[in-house]
Amino acid sequence: MIILEETKDIVLVDIFDNAIDQGYKMDVHKKGLLHRAFSVFIINNKDEMLLQKRAEGKYHSAGLWSNACCSHPDISSNLVEFASNRLFHEMGFCTDLEEIFTFIYREKFSDTLYEYEYDHVLLGYYTGDVFPHEEEASEIMWVPLDHLACSLIKNPHYYTAWFIIAAPKVIEYLKIR
Repeated sequence: MIILEETKDIVLVDIFDNAIDQGYKMDVHKKGLLHRAFSVFIINNKDEMLLQKRAEGKYHSAGLWSNACCSHPDISSNLVEFASNRLFHEMGFCTDLEEIFTFIYREKFSDTLYEYEYDHVLLGYYTGDVFPHEEEASEIMWVPLDHLACSLIKNPHYYTAWFIIAAPKVIEYLKIR
């Protein structure tokens, strides 16, 4: 059996997104350290948003609906390129992405597991087939923006913590474009 060594690839940041250190993924999440992340939102030509239901094997937020793709970039990568590659890994397609805003959030999942992220929100447009990676997403769906806005009010427990914060801002951004 080959044992792969975990690398320090999570970028720890200050509240202005300046890199200050690196850490191991689970260690960073257990200690609740502020780190860099990104969330990719995809819109199709019918103004519907692509949502994924997080796979049951995820270490947090399993079975909750969220944006098309999210992860943590490494320190040496271009954020948009890294996010594009991750989108291909998770959803099986590529499209141009642009960063539209950032935010910080902190969520406690248990006594030993936190998300404390400086999240870069990226937007892309895509109409075509989606091929979700089964370890990442158990389901996908395209949702009209107005239906999503209503569901976020009526059923917030269906969604991930970061999605509840970011999705309304993405919808608002799309209204003024």
